[in-house]
Amino acid sequence: MNTTIRELLAKFGKLPVSVDQVADDADLYAVGLSSFASVQLMLGIEEAFDIEFPDNLLNRKSFASIAAIAKTVDQIKDSRKVA
Repeated sequence: MNTTIRELLAKFGKLPVSVDQVADDADLYAVGLSSFASVQLMLGIEEAFDIEFPDNLLNRKSFASIAAIAKTVDQIKDSRKVA
């Protein structure tokens, strides 16, 4: 999953550094992720993982790092299994 997230981050994140240089737990906003880029990233993640972010997960914390994004995607997938 992290590989796909990194590919999407490289495509949509418009970071000033290579995604390969970003640790999984690095603060993406500190690295240069903008609010606009995070929306584009979210849309790419929704398409790639066939999910939809619920309103309660549309926040800065959900996109704070690659690890946070992976955790959020897992949470959304798990909630679909229960529903």
